[in-house]
Amino acid sequence: MLEAYLFPISYAFLTFPIAALLCAVPFLIVQYRKYGYFNKFRGFLLYLFLLYMMNAVYLVLLPLPASRHNAPMNVVSVMQWIPLNFIQDILKETKVVWREPSTYMLLFKERAFLQVVFNVFLVVPFGMFLRYYVRTTWITCLVASVGLSLFFEVTQVTGIYGFYDYPYRLFDVDDLLLNTMGGMVGFMLAGWMKNHLPRLDRLDEKVDLSQKRVSYTRRTIAFCMDGAIVLPLIGVLTVLNLKGAYFIVVIAYYIVLPYMMQGQTLGTWIVRVQIRGAGEHLKLKEVMIRNGLLYVVWGGFHVLLITVNTAGSQILLVMYVIGVVLLDGAVFLHVLLCLIYRDRKLLHEAKSGTRLAIVDNHSINKAG
Repeated sequence: MLEAYLFPISYAFLTFPIAALLCAVPFLIVQYRKYGYFNKFRGFLLYLFLLYMMNAVYLVLLPLPASRHNAPMNVVSVMQWIPLNFIQDILKETKVVWREPSTYMLLFKERAFLQVVFNVFLVVPFGMFLRYYVRTTWITCLVASVGLSLFFEVTQVTGIYGFYDYPYRLFDVDDLLLNTMGGMVGFMLAGWMKNHLPRLDRLDEKVDLSQKRVSYTRRTIAFCMDGAIVLPLIGVLTVLNLKGAYFIVVIAYYIVLPYMMQGQTLGTWIVRVQIRGAGEHLKLKEVMIRNGLLYVVWGGFHVLLITVNTAGSQILLVMYVIGVVLLDGAVFLHVLLCLIYRDRKLLHEAKSGTRLAIVDNHSINKAG
C-alpha cells in the first residue's frame, strides 16, 4: 500500500527542480512588486508549497493509464455519493478485534484505513499554508479546501478532462469530506505553529529599501522584459524597411521613455526599480550617457555587424567580427569583476553618475 504512495512522491521530487526553475521568475517578480525585495524565508515557504502541491497532484493522478484509449473501470458507477461510506469499508476489510487493543496496530496495514489517513493528511499542508502565509480566515480555508478537493475529484473522474477515453479513478464524496477535514486540521495546526515561527508581517520592519542593492538577478529580469518588448518592435519596423529601426526604437524606449517616466522602462517598473541620477530629478544627459553606452553603442555594434556582412567585404567582416568578440569579452570580464567586487560600478553607471534604486511604495503611489 505504501509503495503506491512512494511512486508519485519520487516523481514529484525528480521533477521539482524543473518546476522550481520555471517558477523562479514569477516568484521573484511577485516578491519584488509586493515587498520591494526578495526575502529568503518567504522564498523558502513558496518553494516548499510548490513541492507540496506537486506531491499532492502526483499522488492524486499517478499512476496514469498506459494509453489514452484506456478501458472503462469494472464498476457499477464511477460516482460514490454515500457520505461516511469509508467507515463501512474499514469495518468490512479490517482484521482488528475491537475488544482487543493489541490488534489496533493492524489498522496501519489495511488499505481502507490508510486511504482515509492519506485523504486527511493530503490537504493538511494546504490549510497550514493558507493560515500562516496567506493569513486567511477559517471560512476562506474551508471553501478553498473544498475547492481543491473538488478539483482533484473532477480531474480524476473526467479522465483528466477528457484526455483519457474513460475515468481511471472514482469520484468519492468521502474524499471531499476527508480532504476538507484535512485542510481545517492544517488551519488549526498553523495557529499553534505560528507562535513558533517568524511572523511574516514583521519580516520587513527593519528593512531599509533605500540601502538595499539592486541584484544582478533583478537587473537581468528587467533586461529580458524590456528585450521582449523592444525586439518585436525592431523586427516589425525592419520588415517594413524602416532604415535605422534599431536605433529609433532604442532611443525612444531606453532614453526618451525613462526620462519621461521617472527613470523607468516597463521592465524596470515590473521589478520595481528606477534609474536615479546625482540630483533629485533625473537629467536627460544622465539617461543618454547611461543607456546610450549600453544600448546605442554596445548594442549598436552588434546591429551594424549585419550591415557589414551585407557589404560584401570579407576582410572588413572578419575585422568587425573580431572587434565585436573582443568588445563582448571586455564587457563580460567587466561584469564578472563587478560581480566579484561589489563596490565596483558598471561602466555605464560610472560614466553617467547614475544607479538603479528600489522604488518604495510612496514613490509608486505618487507616480500612479
